[in-house]
Amino acid sequence: QVQLAETGGGLVQTGGSLNISCVASGRVFSRDVMGWFRQAPGKGREFIAALRWIDGNTRHADSVKGRFTIAGDKAKNTVYLQMNNLRPEDTAVYYCAAGQSPTTLISGRPQYWGHGTQVTVSS
Repeated sequence: QVQLAETGGGLVQTGGSLNISCVASGRVFSRDVMGWFRQAPGKGREFIAALRWIDGNTRHADSVKGRFTIAGDKAKNTVYLQMNNLRPEDTAVYYCAAGQSPTTLISGRPQYWGHGTQVTVSS
């Protein structure tokens, strides 16, 4: 069983920055891809970014491209999401995800979900 623990969420002003982290712990089987989703009040869960461990390939959603950057540290089993130039519409619960298949994870069907961390951007 794999557990994903998100940290680093909080309150930030419009235009500010925030770096959130996700640490994977427990027994891990073929944890090839990790990523981030978010869910705002009244909206569905939205793909944000993903990282493939083998080659470091990344993908970012158009809505955050140029502002958010995913990065990883394999030794620490940790992925990060650096969020810059934050906007009120970025306010959401941000969820960490992990799985074997990039396409499965990006489509919203990862093997594992974290419990989420709240990011609130004030206007």
